[in-house]
Amino acid sequence: MTRLMQLGSVLLCLLFSVSLHAAAPKAQSLKTFSSLSEESQQCVGCHKDINLGLYQQWGKSKHYGANVGCYECHQAAPSDKDAIQHEGYSISVIVSPKDCSNCHQQEVSEFAKSHHAKAGQIIGSLDNFLAEVVEGALVFNGESPAAVSGCWQCHGSEIKVLDNGDLDPATWPNTGIGRINPDGSIGACSACHQRHEFSLVQARRPEACGKCHLGPDHPQKEIYEESKHGINFYAHVNEMNLSSPKWVVGEDYNAAPTCATCHMSATRDLPITHDIGDRISWTLRPAISEKVDAKAIASGKKVKPWQERRDDMKNVCVACHTSQWVENFYQQFDALVNLYNDKFARPGKALMDVLKKHELITPTGFDEEIEWTWFYLWHHEGRRARHGAAMMAPDYVQWHGMYEVAERFYIEMVPQFREIVEHAEHEGKTEAAAEANKVLDEILSRPEHAWFSGSEPDSVKAARLKAQKEFKARYASESK
Repeated sequence: MTRLMQLGSVLLCLLFSVSLHAAAPKAQSLKTFSSLSEESQQCVGCHKDINLGLYQQWGKSKHYGANVGCYECHQAAPSDKDAIQHEGYSISVIVSPKDCSNCHQQEVSEFAKSHHAKAGQIIGSLDNFLAEVVEGALVFNGESPAAVSGCWQCHGSEIKVLDNGDLDPATWPNTGIGRINPDGSIGACSACHQRHEFSLVQARRPEACGKCHLGPDHPQKEIYEESKHGINFYAHVNEMNLSSPKWVVGEDYNAAPTCATCHMSATRDLPITHDIGDRISWTLRPAISEKVDAKAIASGKKVKPWQERRDDMKNVCVACHTSQWVENFYQQFDALVNLYNDKFARPGKALMDVLKKHELITPTGFDEEIEWTWFYLWHHEGRRARHGAAMMAPDYVQWHGMYEVAERFYIEMVPQFREIVEHAEHEGKTEAAAEANKVLDEILSRPEHAWFSGSEPDSVKAARLKAQKEFKARYASESK
């Protein structure tokens, strides 16, 4: 090798080293103490016998190594709403994000901006109405047991302190992600970081999210398990390097991403974030999907644009995929969301809106069949299809998603709508019925519904019939 080539090689190595150093995420620092405080020593002296499992979990934690003990997390001011006197100390059973921010200020600040932090604000939602009223009754300290043990354990409850200083059992224990704490803070760090070990490995695995993100209306965990990502994770979990302090995708591991990889964890260019929505471009929760910044723009607020959020998510993807692969995936994803929105969601909402406008259904939720039908269509099947497309789970897009959306729309919602309108006509509400029929007719006259209305062009019907005959003939020949 010539001297010039050697020099060039050294320069390349230096440049590569500098670029890696510049892009590397910041290490997560933990406030440390030189020794365990006297207060915590006293706590440990009792609790290692009373709560052995708790003591052992703490003993395996980074908190233990940093001499962060019971008192550092549980100490409270005597004036705190949930403060109790215990063995001569003022403490709180609840460790809130405000308490965690004493050491983890950045993480708490990021979390406070996230959609997770708002999860406890569900009192006026359809989901909470179902749990409190339709499924339940206010028989447990003024609350519905269905909400207490169901919705609130994921979304979070508003923790109430009884007159005697005890925590209301209808609201505690609770580790819901959007918990409303007595100190005014919002959230529960322990929703993801299970106390008292606060294991990195546990928080990075998909099961950490699966407590809440599963089931008929948001089956992200099941979707992940069906996807190539999930299949590869479980096949190569021993190669995931889950205990790595920095855990940079493509560098510390490459077998598969987990939920944390895509939504939170570091890349070679991006730092860790506790704002889970920071890399999400669509909101797939409501009846009609919209870009994640749409509501803020409509209200005149400035937030991180959806395009920038998507670029950050793409930055995760390109650690393992080519840029063309990523671009094509997003085109597929967008196409599915737009199909759902335009063919079923906006039409379905238009049908429900005209019924409500003319009071052809009552203002009470879920007391009429069509309200359940519409709810299933967008809240269950529509969400499944959209989330399936977002996370590459074809069965959830098709058979658990768009197939059921279509069946719900054509075979249940449209006939139920027509029946309601027919009743309105018999009752003399002719103008209301006429407008409702006009809305339905306009929807069904669109090209995407032509198969149902019988107005498909003959050429389209002929091409489909030809393909069907070829399909049957192929299978008939294979069976011989």
